[in-house]
Amino acid sequence: QQMQLEGVAPDKFTYVSILSACANEGVLAEGKQVHAHIVAGRLEGNAILGNALVNMYGKCGSLDDAQYAFSKIAEPNVVSWNAMVAAHAQHGQAKKALQVFQQMHMEGAIPNRVTFLNILSACVSSSALAEGKQIHAHIVACGYESDFVLGNALLNMYSNCGSLSDAETAFDNIFELNVVSWNA
Repeated sequence: QQMQLEGVAPDKFTYVSILSACANEGVLAEGKQVHAHIVAGRLEGNAILGNALVNMYGKCGSLDDAQYAFSKIAEPNVVSWNAMVAAHAQHGQAKKALQVFQQMHMEGAIPNRVTFLNILSACVSSSALAEGKQIHAHIVACGYESDFVLGNALLNMYSNCGSLSDAETAFDNIFELNVVSWNA
């Protein structure tokens, strides 16, 4: 507000900072106001701003708005996809998170370790074990099988799904065991 009073126009970096603060504080109404300014400034298709909007809406629990913001990104990148997967996973919508992950794959976006951490957090019940195993196969195919953070996430996923033999195998495959590994 002070910037506006002094006649200084915010740029995309200013908006990203404000949206990040809105996301961290969970202040949806203020985030929507910032979104309105972004639309008025004709910046809505920008991937950086779109990612910040998806993240903010996701963290605030407004998943329809997150989907809308995602749909306005001209060329979604892996960060865009990760934000959508995380939004659904964080709010207990495992099935939707998995659908977004599958859509990401079908559109040719290449997942990274953040993608896998987000989607594994959605696979935490026995009903998601088959999907968790498919994600595990993707992790191996992408060359992340030796990543200890993903190894711990796999261990956690298998444990939560009640598949102790798979959890033990995941544990045995972690090259760099740490306190998290031993506690899982």
